[in-house]
Amino acid sequence: MSTPDHDVEYVYYDLIIDAIKIRYGYDFTMYAKSSLRRRIRDFMHDKNIDDPLDVIKDLIADEAYFVDMLGFLTVSVTEMFRDPDFFRCFRSVVIPILKTYPSVRIWHAGCATGEEVYSMAILLQEEGVLDRSKIYATDINISAIDHAKQGIYNLDKMQVFAKNYLKAEGKAEFSDYYHAKYNGAVIDSSLKNNITFAQHNLVTDGSFSDFNLILCRNVMIYFNKDLQTRVLQLINESLIHYGVLCVGKKETISATFLESIYKPLDSKSKIYQKSGKQ
Repeated sequence: MSTPDHDVEYVYYDLIIDAIKIRYGYDFTMYAKSSLRRRIRDFMHDKNIDDPLDVIKDLIADEAYFVDMLGFLTVSVTEMFRDPDFFRCFRSVVIPILKTYPSVRIWHAGCATGEEVYSMAILLQEEGVLDRSKIYATDINISAIDHAKQGIYNLDKMQVFAKNYLKAEGKAEFSDYYHAKYNGAVIDSSLKNNITFAQHNLVTDGSFSDFNLILCRNVMIYFNKDLQTRVLQLINESLIHYGVLCVGKKETISATFLESIYKPLDSKSKIYQKSGKQ
């Protein structure tokens, strides 16, 4: 098949997204189109597929094919203690608030393969808060969740993770938190005891608890404005009064309905606290 011009090509991509919604219930229609199109192209290039109609046919017929494609559509750039400045600020600004609670419920929305979840667990442990915390880590991608549950990462990445940890002002040796096994680095089991990993779709699923802290970092940059509003509504419904919200460095709640409800605890690190008024 000859390569379609862009207008026709974009129609095909929209049909792929529609097929996913109808067949599997995953709604990507409000994701940023430029990002989705790029990821579909990446998937087709990786699988040596020239005809987008073949993608639609195989999506409908083969669930395993869809799971494979989902990894491309929801791929996240992540690493342990990514953005060390955030974790350093979190330690000084948020930890004192969490220490006032007898128990702490945390939702890490869009957790990908778990690196940032385990980073937060390490920080909480060092500050004496992990033992009374419950972390619910969710993602749309079940394969990513399975990876996160295992807590096994490439040994080659540990050097980068360790440098991030030092920049984040970690209080121990980073190597204390993992051991080498299965040709990888296995996160210490003590960090997993207070974490529940589960699949959750921010687009279609509702709130499932009241949380003291919600982290939704570098997730909404892939959504259009309507979906960002929908997710912020879900977050607001899920966060207790005076709870803390953390979003990504390139994300903001400015010029949204949350602006009058939340005050910045640190504008640079995008850490906000919900007021008692609604």
